[in-house]
Amino acid sequence: MSEPIRPKPQPGILDIAPYLPGKSGRPGSQAVKLSANESPLGASPKALAAMIEASAHLEIYPEGSSRLLREALGEVHGVDPTSIVCGNGSDDLLHLLAQVYLGDGDEAVMNRYGFSVYPIVTRAAGAKIVLVEERDYRADVDALLAAVTKRTKVVWLANPNNPTGTYLSDAEVRRLHAGLRPDILLVIDSAYAEYVTAADYSVGLDLVREQQNVVMVRTFSKMGLAAIRIGWLVGPDHVVDALHRIRGPFNVNLPAQMAGAAAARDEEFTQRLREHNAHWRDWLTAELSSNRLRVIPSQANFIMILFDTPDMAAKAFETLADSGYIVREIGPSYGIGNGLRISIGTEEAMRMVAKVLKSMDKTQ
Repeated sequence: MSEPIRPKPQPGILDIAPYLPGKSGRPGSQAVKLSANESPLGASPKALAAMIEASAHLEIYPEGSSRLLREALGEVHGVDPTSIVCGNGSDDLLHLLAQVYLGDGDEAVMNRYGFSVYPIVTRAAGAKIVLVEERDYRADVDALLAAVTKRTKVVWLANPNNPTGTYLSDAEVRRLHAGLRPDILLVIDSAYAEYVTAADYSVGLDLVREQQNVVMVRTFSKMGLAAIRIGWLVGPDHVVDALHRIRGPFNVNLPAQMAGAAAARDEEFTQRLREHNAHWRDWLTAELSSNRLRVIPSQANFIMILFDTPDMAAKAFETLADSGYIVREIGPSYGIGNGLRISIGTEEAMRMVAKVLKSMDKTQ
């Protein structure tokens, strides 16, 4: 049978595996969702108030450059607002970076278990993704540098990484950058920066200020505003200029701009999130670490647990789901078939997850 004549996607588009979000419970269920790294404390009250205020002006186009949001971010993080680009979630900005800096014949390098959006945006731009093996679920700087070729144009680095929760120190990130040609863009994705407690970590802003081939990408999704999709990027002038030329003219809606500005300034709420996360992340790690359950030390707002086999991981997923807790299977998206990713939730949720998994551990 002949193929019908109809519009065809560009070569390679249909070879891209779509992004798989974390599962929710069945419709109407009361299951606790611990699969998407969302805030267990809700959103900043100041952000919610700003959303209500914005609802009185829904007939008006938002300011095109997200000026109020950029000014708030600049104020809080000590950054020139003109060096900030905002987007409809950080994914929007990753797509823009790929469109600007990658094309047919180019390569982008990333660690094996890096964020699954990087291969999507790379291939969508017509470029090749180069996956580099990790060292015990942690990005290996030497291996990343060894994978660089004359075709390399971008290096993607999630720091901390999703789904592993591991991170590179400031010294290691700088060593990675020092080994790259000046025409290669290093993208530091600091989506989980608010939750890091390690003393040797850096969000990457200093490196952005010092260099002409580094950008830092951030998000509001992990700090209570996942529903309204806000991402932001800091980069050198030439990168900012290029991104502004192709981004959507109103790519961040008015409620998101106002809520994001309020959330950025609500440092007290952000600190509460950080403290809650650090306490229950460390508690859950200690509770679950055993001979049969290995918890990879995390600096994010989730932990990754490794089981002896993929079957054991699948059984744990189903047992938790039957108990009302939905976690993230990471075999389909990341190839870690014996692993589960569990977002840090409320005290009640963490205690129940630990109880369920520990009871399984005793019976296996």
